[in-house]
Amino acid sequence: MLGAPVASRAQAAGASVEKVADFPHQVTGVTVSEDGRIFVNFPRWTEDSPVSVAEVAKDGSIKPYPNEDWNSWRNARKDELAAGDHFVCVQSVVADRRGAVWALDAGAPAQSLLVPGAPKLVRIDLASNAATKTIAFDESVAPQGSYLNDVRFSSDGRHAFITDSGAKGALVVVDLESGKAVRVLDGHPSTQVKKGLVVEADGQPLRRPDGRGVEFSADGIALSKDGQHLYWQAIKGDTLYRIETAALVDALIGGVDAEAKVEPFGKNGVADGLLIGRQSGDMYVTAPQDDAVKIRDLSAEASSEPRILVKDERLRWPDTLSEGPDGTIYVTTSRIQDSAFFKPDAPAALPTQLWRVVR
Repeated sequence: MLGAPVASRAQAAGASVEKVADFPHQVTGVTVSEDGRIFVNFPRWTEDSPVSVAEVAKDGSIKPYPNEDWNSWRNARKDELAAGDHFVCVQSVVADRRGAVWALDAGAPAQSLLVPGAPKLVRIDLASNAATKTIAFDESVAPQGSYLNDVRFSSDGRHAFITDSGAKGALVVVDLESGKAVRVLDGHPSTQVKKGLVVEADGQPLRRPDGRGVEFSADGIALSKDGQHLYWQAIKGDTLYRIETAALVDALIGGVDAEAKVEPFGKNGVADGLLIGRQSGDMYVTAPQDDAVKIRDLSAEASSEPRILVKDERLRWPDTLSEGPDGTIYVTTSRIQDSAFFKPDAPAALPTQLWRVVR
């Protein structure tokens, strides 16, 4: 629920965070539409959450979106409800600023086996609050072991670009009109975890009880202000990469190999969410090791590194970023390091938060 703004213990000069809402489930994605409506999602990792996609009301409460039926799938009901027209494991929600919110369903509860027919991209019309288009992904796009993570839309609204943070990282390019999709940079070094890198939390290596660490491949994704470049990086990685969006469209239309077009673009350090501001063109970066949101000047040389915009101990695994119509930056804290994946005694239903950055 929404509480009164909480003064931040932020370390960054001139920046702080205010809590927008508390959630009783583990949140990952957030998006703010052009008319200021806020939407979030809960991906069913350690909890069979009773809601997958929700709209956040002004009082901080959540309402299943677009309706109860789309949110009615449960692990226990997987043989009763069709995975193609219900949310199974939504990892991100993104407003396209063309009157719609899109929900990206990874279709893999607990980041485990894919539910047949579940991986999909769903368009929800903001005027009618109804799902108007579903693009299903077959095994050539979302093979077993994949985990579709985040999405951005081309400037002309014709294409979607998706990261796959699963066992074998990749990008996915989608024609939103026809539904045609292709998997590109599959296994390319730019989309994979960095061997030898150890992701930390609270100053210590973050590991599961069996010793496994964080193994997320290509995750954060951002589109340049002019729409000409797509940026991404793995969570278990420190390097930012980019490619011309024209090369990705060529790969979709003509099967052109995009690998030669990939460019490393300097170091971000360990990062989760990426967002490029519509007004400034700067890149915002969530830094889970640092309890921080960083900012990067993309007009500077690629060798430059992001600086801390706001650092606060309450930003426990800052995850996804979104920009409101007034330029306000919102960020979720998914508290991955506090989840039952890494702390077996943690509650299955992990409380999480949504914040806004105040400058």
